[in-house]
Amino acid sequence: MSAPPPRAGPPRVREGAPVPTWRLVAGAAVGSLVVLLLPVRPPLGLWVVNGVLLAAAVVDWALAVRPRDLEVEREPPGIVPLGSEARVTWRIAHRAGPSRDRLGLAGRGVRVRLADELAPSLGAVTRRARVVVPARGRAVAATTIRPSRRGRFTPAEVVLRVEGPLGLAARQGRRRLPGVVRVYPPFDSRDEAELRVNKARILEVGLRSAQGRGGGTEFDSLREYGVDDEFRRIDWAATARSTKPIVRTYRAERNQTVLLLLDSGRTMAGRVADVPRLDHAMDAVMMLTSLATRLGDRAGLVAFDREVRAVVGPGHARDQLSRVTEAMYQLQPLLVESDYRGAFAETLARFRRRAMLVVLTELAEQAVSETLLPALPLVARDHLVVVASVADPEVRGWALATPTEPGAAYRKAAAVAALADRRRTVARLRGLGAVVVDAPPGRLAPELADAYLRVKATGRL
Repeated sequence: MSAPPPRAGPPRVREGAPVPTWRLVAGAAVGSLVVLLLPVRPPLGLWVVNGVLLAAAVVDWALAVRPRDLEVEREPPGIVPLGSEARVTWRIAHRAGPSRDRLGLAGRGVRVRLADELAPSLGAVTRRARVVVPARGRAVAATTIRPSRRGRFTPAEVVLRVEGPLGLAARQGRRRLPGVVRVYPPFDSRDEAELRVNKARILEVGLRSAQGRGGGTEFDSLREYGVDDEFRRIDWAATARSTKPIVRTYRAERNQTVLLLLDSGRTMAGRVADVPRLDHAMDAVMMLTSLATRLGDRAGLVAFDREVRAVVGPGHARDQLSRVTEAMYQLQPLLVESDYRGAFAETLARFRRRAMLVVLTELAEQAVSETLLPALPLVARDHLVVVASVADPEVRGWALATPTEPGAAYRKAAAVAALADRRRTVARLRGLGAVVVDAPPGRLAPELADAYLRVKATGRL
């Protein structure tokens, strides 16, 4: 016979020492002033006034509701995209006990101050609230948060301060109240993804099949010939059977695999347009995942630095984008050298089917020459490799600027050299058969999606 489950006891609250309020301080000041104005010897009068106030404060503290007798709930938003706003709501309820009924305090509200353990990166307008909880009722307070950093935040405690009936003293305690706020990377290219999905579907249904581009190579169906159709698409056998011209229609191949290899090593810690390179890459990951899955392909993720950090198997379910976002939202760039060879070996061991491997990394010449280029032959032979990176428009601006001072001249020389190194790196990658997408912020995801659509249209997978 199994033991009965333990009964849920009252919430654990660590209550501290009595806390004087501003009313007690104000009362002491006023009392002292009155004593000084009266014909009473100051030491005796002050002792009397302070003694009375202290006794009243002790009684007030004794009558104050204990923090453990309050019901507190926190309603976090759960998931917040970086840069957007959400609300955190606190609900405080009080059920008056029999002791307050005997003292005649059951009908009085309770003044409560609350301080929450919200991380500064959540950008809360305020982490404190002050409410009056009605007798046998509930009070609600809220604050607005605007996170400035991705990740998982776990506020664990709140501090409650409950004032006594006279407002001279308060009880204060810490209460465990665990919660989770997950801040996801922003999906800035969502509209671009929607535009390309609609465009690809228009091409699939053959409205522009006469252009011969984007129609795919997989046979779809037969239909009657139209004036815009190409003669080479006429199916002569079907035409002979039906006595009218019939053409074949094609669609882009489906159920192909797109694997996104997200580098989170040291080179991805640099900031472009005040955003880490890793976050630009995450936007591209989300757009390509959304686009590929909605066009019938399977998309997956391998995130790595010196070791593999996260893996999401290829899939085309409706929640695949959510799975990929969930796997990478906690990733932060580590100041270590990325192990491309290890990431490629792990990918090949897990997924053997031919796929489009998209490596999202930074095209730093030294890092690429020493780590990525030696490892690229592992995957370039059996898979289509695409290397994508975000370019820094500020460096290009320095290279094109006309220097007016010695410092600007040195900066221009360094920018010109950096761009030349980048062009050499791109050429070496293309020489090994990789498709390279090097685009500025805001254009990386759309240009990578266009590269994927071109691959589908030409049947390279």
